Amino acid sequence: MPLAAAVPAATASGAALLVAFPPYDQWWLAPVGVALLAVAVHRRRARAGAGLAALAGLVFFLPLLSWTDVDIGSLPWLLLSALQAGYLALLGAATAYASPVVDRWRAGWPLLTGLVWVGQEALRARTPFGGFPWGRLAFSQADSPLLPLAALGGAPLVSFAVALAGGLLALVAWRRWWPPHARQLAGAGTGLLAAGVVALAGLAVPAAPPPAGPTVTVAVVQGNVPRLGLDFNAQRRAVLDNHVEATRELAEQVATGARPAPDLVIWPENSSDIDPVANPDAGAAISAAADAIGAPILVGAILRGPQEGEVRNVGLVWRPGTGPGEFYAKQHPVPFAEYFPLESLLLPIGRMITDEVDRVAGFTPGQQPGVLAMGPVAIGNVICFEVAYDGLVRDTIRDGAQLLVVQTNNATFTEAEARQQLAMVRLRAVEHGRESLMASTVGISGFAAPDSRVHHATGFFTRDVPLRTLTLTSHRTVATTVGAWPELLLAGGAVFLLVTAHRLRRRPAQNERFR
Repeated sequence: MPLAAAVPAATASGAALLVAFPPYDQWWLAPVGVALLAVAVHRRRARAGAGLAALAGLVFFLPLLSWTDVDIGSLPWLLLSALQAGYLALLGAATAYASPVVDRWRAGWPLLTGLVWVGQEALRARTPFGGFPWGRLAFSQADSPLLPLAALGGAPLVSFAVALAGGLLALVAWRRWWPPHARQLAGAGTGLLAAGVVALAGLAVPAAPPPAGPTVTVAVVQGNVPRLGLDFNAQRRAVLDNHVEATRELAEQVATGARPAPDLVIWPENSSDIDPVANPDAGAAISAAADAIGAPILVGAILRGPQEGEVRNVGLVWRPGTGPGEFYAKQHPVPFAEYFPLESLLLPIGRMITDEVDRVAGFTPGQQPGVLAMGPVAIGNVICFEVAYDGLVRDTIRDGAQLLVVQTNNATFTEAEARQQLAMVRLRAVEHGRESLMASTVGISGFAAPDSRVHHATGFFTRDVPLRTLTLTSHRTVATTVGAWPELLLAGGAVFLLVTAHRLRRRPAQNERFR
């Protein structure tokens, strides 16, 4: 493809990928975006492929992650977007380098496209500082017929299917790969049919057995905050009071018979930024709410300790009559937001750029999966961005969670971020066959069924208390059972194909054929 056409193709690729995600939700554009990038980098030098893919990455990630540009300036948003685009640049370099070899295999090109996308996402989800898996192809597919594949192989299998369909579309678009005349048309038709079959593959996944366990009634309290932005912390007592008042209002409605009594109540992350164990007034307010509703409350709290000067971001069970009990400490604090990695080296550099780095809380990570007993149910608790990490969610289910609970605080972001996060919750509900919910300070809160349907979704920047009766299960899906193996096999397949392509390109007798 001439460079004059490849640059617009790469730009269109990033735009198509962006619109596939919430809040636009045009999931069918994800394979189109993959195909456009595959065609743009085909048979180019590795550095040209990297440049074109980096362009697509910037067009994709800059608007997708624009919600990170809240109160603290544009620099973190720009740096994060550029870092994420860098992983797409690696993908573009790898596919460009390997494309002359896979031309010989024809069907190998869509396979390589699918495998390399999974490999890129696996690397991005782990590096640096624990990774940032936002923007995985799978997270754009909450309304797609591909979503049921999550029950077999989790997010990696869904991403692979999206990219494989995109690779097949690229194969059709690159007409010179096919013999001319009638066979060209037949080949194009076969490629389109194959892409359609892949896109509908999720429909062949057997439906999970309906939950057959006990039922519980769950209330999610979205108390709202005085104002959006990072300075919501300056109103921490007002935020706590909002959640206490909303819970007591629910108790009054229960007393009059207007609403059913909940078996457990979920408050969001940061609903008590005052340590309720160390602060008697905060503890008394939460106890009054728990006693009024007569059910345990999962409080999103900040706790001091365990060592002097340390703090933890936790989901804390608060029982009526007895007060605080067991808690889950967030295992994956967000680097540069909830802790400062390589603090002695990077913190002085950060201070040279902006004083805002001193607002980083310095959370101590937890070490155990978030399985907590709340009344009649064992919940699997993850906090905010942790829902994007496969292993953190899977560990709670493997350790016995019957209900997945995602506590989050979207007051520092935007509605677009909340919708992107809810799409992840929907995928996790399908992946593990569990009733799931998201509890947010300002929205969006709601329930996601194992078939991915959303119930009682709240508005943004409002007070609301959705309540729903859920059927529990201890059934494990295939994805829960096989764990990380699908990702390991797919990413390993990408490495194998790239190594094979490298070895073939290094053979002197064949070098000219690959130029």
